[in-house]
Amino acid sequence: MKSYFKNMKTITKVDYATYGLVILAFIVVTICQKMDLLNRSTTGMLVPICCYVCMAISLNLTVGVLGELSLGHAGFMSVGAFSGIITAMSLQASIPNDTVRMIIALLLGAVFAAIVGVIVGVPVLRLRGDYLAIVTLAFGEIIKNLINCLLVGWDENGLHIAMNIDGTKTIQSLGLSENGIQIIKGAQGAAGNARIATFTMGFVLIMITLIVVLNLVRSRTGRAVMAIRDNRIAAESVGINVTKYKLTAFVISAALAGAAGALFGLNYSSITAAQFDFNTSILVLVYVVLGGLGNIWGSIIATVVLYVLPEALRQFSDYRMLVYAIVLILVMLATNNTGVFARFMPHRKGASDNG
Repeated sequence: MKSYFKNMKTITKVDYATYGLVILAFIVVTICQKMDLLNRSTTGMLVPICCYVCMAISLNLTVGVLGELSLGHAGFMSVGAFSGIITAMSLQASIPNDTVRMIIALLLGAVFAAIVGVIVGVPVLRLRGDYLAIVTLAFGEIIKNLINCLLVGWDENGLHIAMNIDGTKTIQSLGLSENGIQIIKGAQGAAGNARIATFTMGFVLIMITLIVVLNLVRSRTGRAVMAIRDNRIAAESVGINVTKYKLTAFVISAALAGAAGALFGLNYSSITAAQFDFNTSILVLVYVVLGGLGNIWGSIIATVVLYVLPEALRQFSDYRMLVYAIVLILVMLATNNTGVFARFMPHRKGASDNG
């Protein structure tokens, strides 16, 4: 028992260090921006980096803490992105303040992604392992294709929504007035968006994501989730509601991904559903795995480094992706997938000491 509390105290120190280093990084980058030390390319990557950091942390909750492999995380990001864009563009006339409109868009993006998370999670979380991964992948593709069929516009009469499933409808089918706004045009995505996302809001979202995930892991719910991860049968035998706790972690992960997606969508003037395909889910999963399963700080570092790396290697021209692949292999060998939680929490059944 004494050893347990000592370990928890150490983990808390790691949490505070994580908060502190993120705040320090934000201050340093902000000062560099004020002093014009960052080029245009680097400045343009700041908000996407924040979005992908939130995505990696939220996916780590599902993969590292819950112990379930999900390949449809980009689907939740897309739900948040498009619901956030719809919200922000619909409220342009009534709420001229960009910050207030962005906060509302992020909240609604998280809410809609959470709702989709419940819809997906209830049937999917009854599966395990490879089966769960395949089904979440399928749901991610379903969400992408549904958005490709979505037509949304806004005028003084409110939102106009239609599904172009048979391919016979266009944005004109919505019957918008002369002052109407065309928001989502099916496979063409959303164009003409107001770019209101900021690096400051990205930092705030990272902090909120960290607070939610780290406090969840330290809570009674988090301990129940990790008990299910380590031994499902033993957890059930002591009265832990497996479905409830798995769904809780999954929905929170989806909600955080939705908020990150809303911020991502509001950072670009145009966006399409194709940007949130299977490759995006795999990319975020790579960030999580290389950072270490259960290692929140590792997810942050891996995301920043691996997102910036292709741009930094641009001077190598045709060889940059080869160099990128070699770096991934070297990082994987160096980290050996050992996370912070691995030193303090029981291993999953059948896992090696390094896994």
